[in-house]
Amino acid sequence: MWETVRAEAEREAQLRPMLRRYFDAAVLNHETLGDAFASLLAAELVRSDGTLPDFSEEFSAVTRQRGLDVGAAADIARISSSNPACPNALTAFLSFRGVLAVQFHRIAHAYWTAGEKTFAVLLQNWCAKSYNVDIHPAARIGKGLFVDHAMGIVIGETAVVEDDVSIWHGVTLGSTFAEAGDRHPKVRRGATLAANATILGNIEIGEGAVIAAGSLVRMSIPAGMIAAGVPAKVIKPVSGTYAAITAPSK
Repeated sequence: MWETVRAEAEREAQLRPMLRRYFDAAVLNHETLGDAFASLLAAELVRSDGTLPDFSEEFSAVTRQRGLDVGAAADIARISSSNPACPNALTAFLSFRGVLAVQFHRIAHAYWTAGEKTFAVLLQNWCAKSYNVDIHPAARIGKGLFVDHAMGIVIGETAVVEDDVSIWHGVTLGSTFAEAGDRHPKVRRGATLAANATILGNIEIGEGAVIAAGSLVRMSIPAGMIAAGVPAKVIKPVSGTYAAITAPSK
């Protein structure tokens, strides 16, 4: 994946020589995908608050230690191969806020699990300011995610999002305030959460299930079923695939 991103960056730099410095700084001067993401996210922090130091080397070290570039590569591959609005892997890496916010979460989660909870929550809030995506650093997030548009997504502390899940803008994985401890949803592999879906409580969205746009979900949804409405009800099995997220690879 990194070789693909580098090749695309070099091609764009040749097409637009005035952007050579930009592509060098963002992509071509870095040896690995993890290093490039670390630099990109650290630069965003400096832009957002001039009092913050450059965390790029520290983020690079965390990324290498935790193998975070594996998840990053899977996220880029999913978006760039499945989203017709994404022309290539370079675009996913540089400008898709869903991809960027998820990588920011991976770094924050690493600090959280290492015991630096205050710093992890600071990273969470800085990420929310930059990308309008608020994922608690304790939440467990898989790889190969399709996080489209991403604006307004909120994912709570004890939520779990497994591999290959698709999430649109405005989705909330929250609590009901009636539960303590483990109080957020568990979204299983390959599920789809459409725009502005609100899913509350320690419930399960089954593998391959679909939550329709604008739905309010307060009960577990079985695998392979579509739920819709306020409150949401299971309406029918999922049949076939969704054209918006099954475009052929470019």
